[in-house]
Amino acid sequence: MSQNKSLATIDGEKLGKEPTLAINEIFYSIQGESTQAGRPTTFVRLMGCPLRCSYCDTEYAFFEGKKHSFTDLLGQIRANPTNLVEITGGEPMAQPRVVPFMQLLVDEGFEVMIETSGAFTLADVPREVRIIMDVKTPGSKEVSKMHWDNFGYLKPGIDEVKFVICSKEDFDFALEVAEAHNLFAKYAVLISPSFGQVKNLDLANWVLESAKPWRMQLQMHKYVWHPEERGV
Repeated sequence: MSQNKSLATIDGEKLGKEPTLAINEIFYSIQGESTQAGRPTTFVRLMGCPLRCSYCDTEYAFFEGKKHSFTDLLGQIRANPTNLVEITGGEPMAQPRVVPFMQLLVDEGFEVMIETSGAFTLADVPREVRIIMDVKTPGSKEVSKMHWDNFGYLKPGIDEVKFVICSKEDFDFALEVAEAHNLFAKYAVLISPSFGQVKNLDLANWVLESAKPWRMQLQMHKYVWHPEERGV
């Protein structure tokens, strides 16, 4: 699909009127999480999030950013030497136009991922997009925001489910959710310690003791760069 034709019809916009997204930052780095960890990736971090998770490490994205047209975003993405694009936040699904933007990226030949909290419906995410859905645990303080029917929109064998663990109680909760929704049989089930809150060794031991096929992960970028460094 040509760029001009795509942009002319996105989101019901009239020809010549550019759709926009509020963007916090765009950067090129190593994918630090998920089954795609280690791959060079262009990250598009959207501005804004209605959640206030206890372990949030991107609070600066709540209020910092500006609007970018889809054409401008495409240009910045194409400037990086990778075909993999991750849409993240903040909470990217809080901006409805992220859906047509993801479809545009797919139509332009990009491999697209989205990392989302699961607090918004995923019914309209393009089928070609790999979803990494973060299931909120009690330790996040936002478990009440989960849309549990989102499990029905995930694609078995493609999409991924992620738990961030703040305590042994969170681990037990994650195990209960995974078994109740038969997650291990359908998806890669990622589990990671809340950085600086749960020891890596403790989580590793819980994973081994559970005898379940978790994929334990660490936030690679926080070990390569300073944990608070942006744009990585």
